[in-house]
Amino acid sequence: MDYACLVGREHTCEIVVSRGNTASAVGSGGVDVFATPSMILLMEQAAREAVQPLLPDGHTTVGTRVEVSHLAATPLGERVRATARVVAVDGRKLVYEVEARDEHTKVGEGRHERFVIDLGRFLAKLSQRSG
Repeated sequence: MDYACLVGREHTCEIVVSRGNTASAVGSGGVDVFATPSMILLMEQAAREAVQPLLPDGHTTVGTRVEVSHLAATPLGERVRATARVVAVDGRKLVYEVEARDEHTKVGEGRHERFVIDLGRFLAKLSQRSG
């Protein structure tokens, strides 16, 4: 498959900040605000879901690079939306621009890279390494 057709694909995921996705809960800080690792997870989910429906059966994507800035804190109870848009393709490498916003402002932005993989081959190689 020529993955160039994925350029421009975009998806948005959202979450409400709860105790479980705060910096104090995930161990990235001692404050009850939306954690940077939780924001990155939301961005990765948006990136994956932007392209997954168009991939061949048995294929998925894996994250390989994340470069993001966490720009503002989001308190408990607020909704956060992360959007990922494919901006470039190089073979099986997909490059995304990612952004997160809460109900008031942009809270994160950056770039994310994922690779398209054949899941069966990936798991077979992985089992060889652990066996």
